[in-house]
Amino acid sequence: MRQARILGAGVAGLCVAAELSARGVAVTVFDPAPQPGPHGCSWWAGGMLAPFYEGETAEAPVVRLGQEAAAWWESKGVEVVRRGTIVVTLGRDRRELDRFARRTEGHDRLDADRLAALEPELAGRFDQALHFLAEAHLDPRAALAHLRDRLERAGVDFVAEEARADDGPTFDCRGLAARDVLRDLRGVKGEMAVLRAPDIRLTRPVRLLHPRYPLYVVPRGDGLFMLGATQIESCDRVRRVRSILELLSAAYALHPAFGEAELVEIGVDARPAFPDNLPRLQRMGETIHVNGLFRHGFLLAPALARMAAEAACDGTKPELMHEDQN
Repeated sequence: MRQARILGAGVAGLCVAAELSARGVAVTVFDPAPQPGPHGCSWWAGGMLAPFYEGETAEAPVVRLGQEAAAWWESKGVEVVRRGTIVVTLGRDRRELDRFARRTEGHDRLDADRLAALEPELAGRFDQALHFLAEAHLDPRAALAHLRDRLERAGVDFVAEEARADDGPTFDCRGLAARDVLRDLRGVKGEMAVLRAPDIRLTRPVRLLHPRYPLYVVPRGDGLFMLGATQIESCDRVRRVRSILELLSAAYALHPAFGEAELVEIGVDARPAFPDNLPRLQRMGETIHVNGLFRHGFLLAPALARMAAEAACDGTKPELMHEDQN
């Protein structure tokens, strides 16, 4: 294959463009707004490269393929912080931590002293934790901007319009916009907030297990923290007061100093997912659909892009490829 079109300039489209370009394919990316921004769900991602944590609910391919992500992003010049993930729970919910430990792997159990040594801000607040040592995180917005610039320097063309109806190899990475073709694609809504809390110093993502309000907090540097929690079966992008209140309440439970934080930003996205919550490559004629990343965009896009490029350039049939539909 000498040339290809990509529809969509989110994390999936950019990763596919990177894989094809590296194989010498001339790539054109079509998107009405090809610059990264709040119009795309990739903009609102947490950026956690946490395959072992996701193993608590995700299928085995998510854990296995997600382990490629950190090295892939680093190979593209993106800054990746490899300090693992901390998982804690409030004392009354101790059984949640025990249950979580049984359902996952790749973690080390910490007592209060070891937790305090890793994250002094949590000292005295939690007496046990799990540390997923091999996990990492990145800044999604910086990663998107860096990868797009890198692709442009490599000769990838970005066209700020809908794709023309040309024939030829095409990779459809439009996310929920592809529901016009992928009928079983659904939206999973997530809401997030960015807080400025310069008095809180966390160096790695922290997850708070809670029966009703699970929370993750990701440090962004310079006193900024990204908070996320909710997962709602919905395609809308409406910000609901109740969800944000629950999110901020969970952050306060993690550390009371979040109650004094500056609320910098509130956002919402609708992430594309299939019924089994696994991503999918689906060939339809000359088009390969790359979709269904669910909440694992930055974690699984590299592996999915690699498999899509191998299928197109080498004629392989990856494990997540569905049969041709005509």
